[in-house]
Amino acid sequence: MNLTLPLLFFFFQSPGEWQRAGENAFRAGKYKESVEAFDKVLAALPQEAPHHWQRGISLYYAGQFVQCRDQFALHRSVNPEDFENAAFHMLCSARIDGFAKAQKELIPIKADTRQGMHEQYLLWKGQGSAADVLRAAGSNRTAQFYANLYLALFEETRGKREDSKKYAKLAAELAGPDYMGDVARAHWRELSASKLP
Repeated sequence: MNLTLPLLFFFFQSPGEWQRAGENAFRAGKYKESVEAFDKVLAALPQEAPHHWQRGISLYYAGQFVQCRDQFALHRSVNPEDFENAAFHMLCSARIDGFAKAQKELIPIKADTRQGMHEQYLLWKGQGSAADVLRAAGSNRTAQFYANLYLALFEETRGKREDSKKYAKLAAELAGPDYMGDVARAHWRELSASKLP
């Protein structure tokens, strides 16, 4: 058997191929492998590191919370008004320092104008409610999806696993074919199997 060709393929795989490999590993629940593939993307394209929020999400599910928090802190430099970035940063911080400290250090967001995101931010900051978030989502399917996904993550972080399951199931049902839909499906799969770190 000639091992030369597979080895050459390994060394010459393009950043785009590593990106797809990382995304596919994430979808398959192979989070550490996903991180490894995304790391290869950034080894080839280090200037893309601040933009690589997918790597941050994989780090969260791989249980690598310090690196996860660092990734989302870096992402803030290119996307400073994104509630989702602040949320994942807090998720990682809560696993390191506890929920109360992480909530006090929630990245401030003032200009995420997407439907329901301001209400999410207030909830995560301790100034709102799940009812406010769901009311703001209204009948818009995309807004409902994000409302349920981030409510699931919020309740999981607070240790309210049964509440998290309720929202995670709804988010997975509402999920589209995009990457955040993959995140919702992954979260529901891990939560329902009690495999979250």
